[in-house]
Amino acid sequence: MAAGGGSGLRAPAGPGGRPPWPATELGVRAVSGLVLGVLVLAATLTGGWMFAAVWLIAAVAIVGEWLAMTRTAPHRLLLAVGAVALAALTVGTRLGWPPSWLAAGLAAGCAVLALAARPRSGRLWAPLSLASAAVVALVPVLLRDDPRIGLAGPLWLFGVVWTSDIAAYFTGRSLGGPKLWPAVSPKKTWSGFCGGLVGATLVGGAIAAGARHLGAADALPLVPALALSALGSVLSQGGDLAESALKRACGAKDSGRLIPGHGGVMDRLDGFWAVALLAGLILALARLA
Repeated sequence: MAAGGGSGLRAPAGPGGRPPWPATELGVRAVSGLVLGVLVLAATLTGGWMFAAVWLIAAVAIVGEWLAMTRTAPHRLLLAVGAVALAALTVGTRLGWPPSWLAAGLAAGCAVLALAARPRSGRLWAPLSLASAAVVALVPVLLRDDPRIGLAGPLWLFGVVWTSDIAAYFTGRSLGGPKLWPAVSPKKTWSGFCGGLVGATLVGGAIAAGARHLGAADALPLVPALALSALGSVLSQGGDLAESALKRACGAKDSGRLIPGHGGVMDRLDGFWAVALLAGLILALARLA
């Protein structure tokens, strides 16, 4: 039993009285991140409705966390409206509804949230929560379902975002140095930013080169792919900082507690959201061309 009469069990101490690695903060982050990564990759390979369902669930969680952080009420009603709107948009995306229908559906959902939200600040936060979550719900599905892109699109997103996060973390911890933006995120350093940038650029370029090697004629050539991956890394790390700023403004340490070692879904997908927005804009421009 835990000291002090608690009912929890202590993890057995390792050498020197330290807990075993899986029980450390880094260990918990690594294990939960690995489990989530395997599940997401499995859904990506499967595609179809399973893949869409994964991102729908994540998007609904984002709406809930955003509403909770900003103290926007009535929480359950707004979350239900957001979930219904996101489900309709997901179904419409998979069924090939015209973009104008999807845009109208998103606008209608945002309008309902703005009318129902309180206090006055919630009239902004509630629609923003839905608009942000829609990027996460729809863009990966649009990329995966596009016959010209297929697996390469989501894999590029994952490669750039995950490598930015992991390389920045370990480079920053190893090299230290000047802080990137201490007023918003006191642990992030310029060395970590550069490490994430270099790593994501190389991985993103490698994914594009691999796609072309496997016969994807629409995959970007290497130099544009490297440039786009570098931009994606900057946006990914910028999205992380933007969410940190939002949490500070709301007085929250994490967006939620759903993911052990990571906090909430927003904490995991802040950078992904920014890169997905970039990919969505490029996809929209390509379809208009």
